[in-house]
Amino acid sequence: MEEIHELLGYERIKIIQRDDMLRFSLDSMLLADFVECKNCKNIIDLGTGNAPIPLFLTLKTNAKIVGVDIQEDVCDVAKRSVSLNNLENQIDIVNNNIKDIYKVVGNNKFDIVTSNPPYFRYQESSITNKNDYLTIARHEVLITIEEIISEAKKLLVDGGYLYLVHRVERLSDILVCLKNENFGLKKLRFIHTKESDEEALLVLICARMNKKADVKVVKPLYIYDENKEYTEEVKRIFNFK
Repeated sequence: MEEIHELLGYERIKIIQRDDMLRFSLDSMLLADFVECKNCKNIIDLGTGNAPIPLFLTLKTNAKIVGVDIQEDVCDVAKRSVSLNNLENQIDIVNNNIKDIYKVVGNNKFDIVTSNPPYFRYQESSITNKNDYLTIARHEVLITIEEIISEAKKLLVDGGYLYLVHRVERLSDILVCLKNENFGLKKLRFIHTKESDEEALLVLICARMNKKADVKVVKPLYIYDENKEYTEEVKRIFNFK
C-alpha cells in the first residue's frame, strides 16, 4: 500500500511511502539536521531510500542534490516524491550501485556526502528480514560502511565533508576506516533514547577529506524526555507546532 505523508511537520514537503519498504526514519532526519551546508554547491546522499535526506536538505540549501539507491522500485518512489514537491531542478535520483558511483556522477565533485547506511554486518548466520527491501536497507548485504567511506573519498572535493549516522557499537570500525582513507574527524554527537540512559544508541559523525582530525564532541541529543514525549530539540528538528 502506498501513502503520501508530510515530511514530519514540514507541510510543504510531501513524501511517498510504501508499507513494504523501509519508511523514512528518525535517524535520517537527525542526520539531515546535523549537516552544515552553507555555501555548498553539490551534495550526494548514498543509499537514499525514498529520499528523506535530500528532501529535508532542500529546507536548508539551494545546492544541487543527488540521491543514489540500488533498488529500482525504491528509486521510483523517491523520484515521484521529488516530482510531487516540484524539486526536479534541485534533486536528481540515480538508480545505481553505490560502488563506483563516481564513474556515473563525477569524481571529486561534491562538497558534501551524506549516508544513513545499513547498520548491521551481514553473515550467513545473520537474522534478516523476509522482505528484501528491508534486508538491504538494514544489513550490509550489498555494501559495507568501509565501502561507503571509500566511495565518498572519490566523490568529494578536497576538503569536502562526509556526514554519517550509525550505531555506537560500530564507531571504532568507522574511525579506523576514516583514518585509513585520510579523513580527519571533525565532530561527533551522541544520540540517547532518553536523558536517563547511561549509554548512547547512535552517533552522528562529521569528517573532512584530507584534513587533520581536530574533533569536537558536542552535547548529546536526547530523543525522549522522562514523560516519553519528544524533547524540545527533537520537536524543533521535526518542526512540530
